[in-house]
Amino acid sequence: MSSGKRDTTLYIQHHLTNLSWHPAGSSSFWSLNVDTLFFSSILGVLFCALFYFVARKATAETPGALQNLVEVLVDFVDKQVKDTYHGRSKLIAPLALTIFVWVFLMNFMDLIPVDLFPTLAGYLGLNDLRIVPTTDLNLTFGLSLTVFALILYYNIKIKGPWGYVKELLLHPFGVWFIPINLILGLVHELAKPVSLALRLFGNLYAGELIFILIAALVPWGAQWLLGAPWAIFHILIITLQAFIFMMLTVVYLSMAHEAH
Repeated sequence: MSSGKRDTTLYIQHHLTNLSWHPAGSSSFWSLNVDTLFFSSILGVLFCALFYFVARKATAETPGALQNLVEVLVDFVDKQVKDTYHGRSKLIAPLALTIFVWVFLMNFMDLIPVDLFPTLAGYLGLNDLRIVPTTDLNLTFGLSLTVFALILYYNIKIKGPWGYVKELLLHPFGVWFIPINLILGLVHELAKPVSLALRLFGNLYAGELIFILIAALVPWGAQWLLGAPWAIFHILIITLQAFIFMMLTVVYLSMAHEAH
């Protein structure tokens, strides 16, 4: 491998490696991606603080631009929930709003120049750093498994433990095909968190990789020719992925409230 290709490969690997902490005496499997935890927590706190500040300062007389933006987001999410969710729960609308805004903020980090934070981290003695939490499969599966836990909770709460078991055993082919029904039911349920996690991860990972390839392979002076159009297009992707994650969550929870 030539020096240029080797340098490019190392550059890409460097930008795709998380800053991890391994507990003493543990295997590489048991590790914490510190950058994912840090940036996702900071963005979560930012989201909560911003909405809390707007709620405290809200006024009906002369609302500012920030209040208008928050009200538009709340009304938009509330309408989507009312159109999709057919049960009764005070949790679903706040959950949908939290998912949409939080996932969007984490996705938005992908628009920050790829070398900015890793370079700053290098001055602090940190070798690796990734700033887009949703490009970490651990985080996307963490989000999806939380949603899956709520799906199981509402299935059991609304249908009862035995009602939920009967749905898995008897749907869709009846009592004579219980093994087939159970296999199909388990696949149907397990596909929900897997699809949520992999869809979000795959789209953001691909977007991050394209930005890295542009930075690695295109001369610095011409990077904006490719980077700017892709960044503009990527705004649509990060918004759409946050919206899809939110809507699928609402749809799955609505399905859990349907008692057959």
